[in-house]
Amino acid sequence: MMAVANRAWLTVASLAAPIWAFAQAPASIGTEERQSIEKQLIELREMRRDMVRRMQDWDERIAALETELQAALPESAAQRSPGAPVSTIGEPPTEGNVAQKDRWGAFEPGRGFVLARTELGEVDFSVFSYVRYLNQRALDHDYTDAFGRTTRLDLRNDIQFQKVTLNFKGWFIDPDFRYLFYTWTSNTSQGDPAQVVVAGNLSYTFNEHLSLAAGIGALPTTRSTNSTFPNWLKNDHRTIADEFFRGSYTTGVWASGTIVPGLRYRAMIGNNLSQLGVNAAQLDDSFNTASAAVWWMPTTGEYGPGAGLGDFEQHERPATLLGAHFTHSREDAQAQPGTEGFENSQLRLSDGTLIFSRDPFGTGGVIRKATYEMLALNSGVKYRGWSLEGEFYYRWLDDFLTVGPIPVSELTDYGFQVQGSTMLLPRRLQAYAAYSKIFGDYGEPWDVSVGVNWFPFERKETHFSVQALYLKDSPVGYSSVPFAVGGNGWVLSTDAIVNF
Repeated sequence: MMAVANRAWLTVASLAAPIWAFAQAPASIGTEERQSIEKQLIELREMRRDMVRRMQDWDERIAALETELQAALPESAAQRSPGAPVSTIGEPPTEGNVAQKDRWGAFEPGRGFVLARTELGEVDFSVFSYVRYLNQRALDHDYTDAFGRTTRLDLRNDIQFQKVTLNFKGWFIDPDFRYLFYTWTSNTSQGDPAQVVVAGNLSYTFNEHLSLAAGIGALPTTRSTNSTFPNWLKNDHRTIADEFFRGSYTTGVWASGTIVPGLRYRAMIGNNLSQLGVNAAQLDDSFNTASAAVWWMPTTGEYGPGAGLGDFEQHERPATLLGAHFTHSREDAQAQPGTEGFENSQLRLSDGTLIFSRDPFGTGGVIRKATYEMLALNSGVKYRGWSLEGEFYYRWLDDFLTVGPIPVSELTDYGFQVQGSTMLLPRRLQAYAAYSKIFGDYGEPWDVSVGVNWFPFERKETHFSVQALYLKDSPVGYSSVPFAVGGNGWVLSTDAIVNF
């Protein structure tokens, strides 16, 4: 890799030298000769721009492969991989093998800025944040649910400094002993429970097959809650089907690793489906939430950074993904998060009615406890800037503990989502479209969206997103996402994102 980089720089230097020489040409040369020089200058400058673009592409691909290698191998193994430079991420440096400038202050994709790198540990700092303009004024002002109850929607047309996430991560004493501490807030949720989250987790990697972690993490209920964020097509929100079926963040313990090359797993035991904004006194005295995922990448053994959506990396070979998720949770009405808490997860009927609300069916009965089980299956392919992703969901709700009568003993809902994208301009402009639908006894809502992502610096760390979203009786929504419960009509949003 160093040889490739050296040859690239020599090529750039060889191109730059004639340009400098031509720039020194005397003013007295003839018109034809000057025109010839100007033509060569134009050609050489274009060659140099192309070389710079190629080098940026190499850097991005190297960073993506390093990220995949880091995820697929234990930290110590990744550091000692053949050909790795002395200053590989996490390698405890010494005075004899690394220059001071390599020990702190460098930017490394996937980790952010290295604030400290010593024999005893590493501290990396990264940020995810964006400004959003949201216009919901084209939505219908009222919504009537499956039971004839009408709700007035609070429609928005505003600009918000939407979210700020500050991450501190790295290792301490042993490169296999890692930490993640973060502060996470959504400014649209100011005044609501869990408007600011200060959390994190600790982990230890035993080998490539087993890493154990404890703290706050996302249950791997669907692909979007299995460490793919923020590598999505839509900025910081999902399709309504994904939002309806998924779980969320909770406190627990989890294991992850590689079963065989290209086949990975993650399994978690947690307190409930969604704990942000729920205090310990609200939880029951049992561990009744378990979630697991396996995913296989058969053709290339990787699927881009975080196994996310879209092919910004321009795979030259088709990259494929197959995944399965299953989750079981015994949910208690007392342990539910607030409906406006960001990244919350609510159990709802397909018309948007909260099952733990007062008299959800209009029969005078109230549900105190329910069992949630959900299966999600997903697949995807990426090739030369194109991507196509799909996910199917099936959810069971049963074993109800009630006060008063309700008309059902179980509820089943299923649905799907499809998302596709293409890089209209490599590393510069991406277009995407998404569709999802939910099939339930109390309605069959759906949504469709089209959008573009513009990367002005030809890097993923900063981009602009514009999206048009059409909702048909959305059963989900809260203030930190573009959709609203009961939303029927068009929503427009524009985001300016920084993520490093």
